[in-house]
Amino acid sequence: MGKIRRAVREDVSEIVRLLADDPLGAKRERFETPLLQGYYDAFEAIDRDDNQELVVMEDNGELIGTLQLTILPYLTYEGGTRGLIEAVRIAAGRRGGGLGMQLIEWAIGRCRERGCRVVQLTTDKKRAGAVEFYQKLGFKATHGGMKLHLEGSQ
Repeated sequence: MGKIRRAVREDVSEIVRLLADDPLGAKRERFETPLLQGYYDAFEAIDRDDNQELVVMEDNGELIGTLQLTILPYLTYEGGTRGLIEAVRIAAGRRGGGLGMQLIEWAIGRCRERGCRVVQLTTDKKRAGAVEFYQKLGFKATHGGMKLHLEGSQ
């Protein structure tokens, strides 16, 4: 199993590599040298925010996974909070071995520690395997997600 830790600035390039390493991510990420400054700016904003946790999973010094957890205060659920899991990736050659389950279970545990009432995530409908994976972990497709891409984005 992998070791999960908070990401540091030096991890940004490898995180982007993971995000770009699938058919959907390859369309929206630019893993190149030098890496776009926007990735570093986003990292700094995430790192400063107490309601954000960008984490990585390592195995023998190799970055093999990542996810971002956002804690959202809400008026619903009697003023409760919810955890939002995003940008989950396991390195292509390491998928299917339980690492994704370990990463999601870590995020659910963090949500419990932070007093969240709900944990939610989205996954692209084109990722049938991911939908099945999340369902096995207890997630239910109770709501329909919608997105509006703004000018200049994909």
